[in-house]
This record gives sequence, C-alpha cells and structure tokens, in this order.
Amino acid sequence: MTKRPDGALEHDIMTVLWAADAPLLPGEIKDRLSIALAYTSVATVLGRLQTKGLVERSEAGRAFAYRAAIDESQLAVRRIGEVLSSASDKGQVLAGFIGSLSKKDMNALRSMLGESDS
Repeated sequence: MTKRPDGALEHDIMTVLWAADAPLLPGEIKDRLSIALAYTSVATVLGRLQTKGLVERSEAGRAFAYRAAIDESQLAVRRIGEVLSSASDKGQVLAGFIGSLSKKDMNALRSMLGESDS
C-alpha cells in the first residue's frame, strides 16, 4: 500500500463536501469517497477540519452533519498565505511562484493587476 500525500484525505473529504447540495453525515461522506475508509477515520478527519475552521457541523438527529465552511478558492488562498507567512524571504517565494506560472496564468495575473500583456 502506498502512502498518500499529507492532506490528501482532508482534500478528498472537502471535495465531497464542496460537491454536496446539503450538509452530509460522516457515513454519507464515507460512501462518496473513492477509497475505502472506516467511519471513524472519516469522523476523525471531519473533527480536524472543524478545528481548522474548514467545515461546520450541525446536529442531525443523534449525529452531526457537515458542510464546507469555505470554498476551494478560499482554501487555496489560505494555504498560499500560510506558505508566505512561514517564509523568511517572501519576495523570493513570490518571485519563484510567479516564475512558475503558465503564460495563461501570467496573463490572468497581469489583467487582475491592471497591466497589459508584454
């Protein structure tokens, strides 16, 4: 069995919640995942996601139902901010990130900044 990257299960669960039209019970989330997991594993990860502020829970009978508290783009922004805040040279990190962008992404960034293509 190969080890999954850190955060992969959290991301898989968030993907299920982003696609849902309504809050889901842990068992419903478990059933929608592409990997076989124990109910308790899903419940444990949901608890961690709630602690991080990524999901919200509400009572649903004797259980809790969960929904995403932020959307995928908000999560990406949060993660980028965490990486930048942990860097000693933010300028170097930003320069490296910008240098890794595709031409299409670079044009989108220029457009957001009000610059023309050059």
